[in-house]
Amino acid sequence: MPAIRTGHLSVTGNFRENNEDSCHVDARQRLFIVADGMGGQSAGEKASAMAVELIPRYLEQRLDFQSATPAAVRDVLDRAISSANTEIIALSEVDPSARSMGTTVVLLLRVGDVFYAVGVGDSRCYELRGGVLRQLTTDHSITQALLDSGTISPEEAKTHRYKNVLYKYLGCRDGASGAAVVELSPRLGDRFLLCSDGLNDGLKDSEIARLLKAASDPQKACETLVAAALSAGSRDNVSCITVFVD
Repeated sequence: MPAIRTGHLSVTGNFRENNEDSCHVDARQRLFIVADGMGGQSAGEKASAMAVELIPRYLEQRLDFQSATPAAVRDVLDRAISSANTEIIALSEVDPSARSMGTTVVLLLRVGDVFYAVGVGDSRCYELRGGVLRQLTTDHSITQALLDSGTISPEEAKTHRYKNVLYKYLGCRDGASGAAVVELSPRLGDRFLLCSDGLNDGLKDSEIARLLKAASDPQKACETLVAAALSAGSRDNVSCITVFVD
């Protein structure tokens, strides 16, 4: 099993009154989650907090973190996300203050010597390998769908009016279906980043890669990335988790 070091940071940012993001860093370094809540004030905070509480609990009860097969991991991950989605919807239907709540979720899971990445919404997981940054998850945004279909260009996507409008997230009926799980065999020197869109909205991928590569300490990497996103004008909460493979 690879040795890893981790860091994490979540800040309210310069333009928000409260932090609707939540993070989970497993003490045994097997599971890492970033969730970005929406719905305003307490509703968004509640949704993201539910995601980072319910998904780890489900996995702890049903997943063999040492020897589960890839098929078993994918199945349990799908059911964990679906279960959290169901509970978030249920609360939103009975609690008036949570009526419009929802949350993105992105996670990195370690089972034995294999990593699994999956995301719902537009929080992202990146891999930095050999100095090359790769986005492992796909944004479930209308802009990304238009980009994938060739309707708009990458340049137009940067400022598109539907840039932050999601068609899939936890808290909507389709929130639990179809999220692609990426299976990875980590290598010495790999670096992984999980982040809410407050970070990547402020920074280009080239800048994320530069800062992630330059840092020798994962916690310092988080602090540098968040500070850079805020300096670049990010208007959202900013959260990230870094995982360095030693």
